[in-house]
Amino acid sequence: MSNAKTILDTNIVSYLMKGGPLAEAYVPHVQGKLLAISFITVGEMYFGAENNNWGEEKRKKLETTLRNFVVIPYDHEIARCYGRLMAERRRNGRPIAPNDAWIAACATRHAAPLVTHNARDFEGITSLDVITVEVG
Repeated sequence: MSNAKTILDTNIVSYLMKGGPLAEAYVPHVQGKLLAISFITVGEMYFGAENNNWGEEKRKKLETTLRNFVVIPYDHEIARCYGRLMAERRRNGRPIAPNDAWIAACATRHAAPLVTHNARDFEGITSLDVITVEVG
């Protein structure tokens, strides 16, 4: 396995958990990488489970899936990156959703590429390398 850390957006974790064509499209970008997710992604995945009233089996699969990733916790440098990204996007007339800003801040803080299927959510963020796949 490569030591190249790659951070996955919540949608990619969801695709990998479900399988199918979208998951397959991202395999070349995640295979052999040290895969990390933000603490925000963990919360978003649990929110999805609660919001959609997942049963016990699907929740167990979620727990197993989440253990496959390094979870990036909050730290002060991530918080500084978050503040900078939120202000930068607002100044540019393109506000960013807070959870997206936290995920981008984790990637920026760790100088790691972010794999997402929602690249537009992260456009215009300096020092963020976004990896996405056009499907269809």
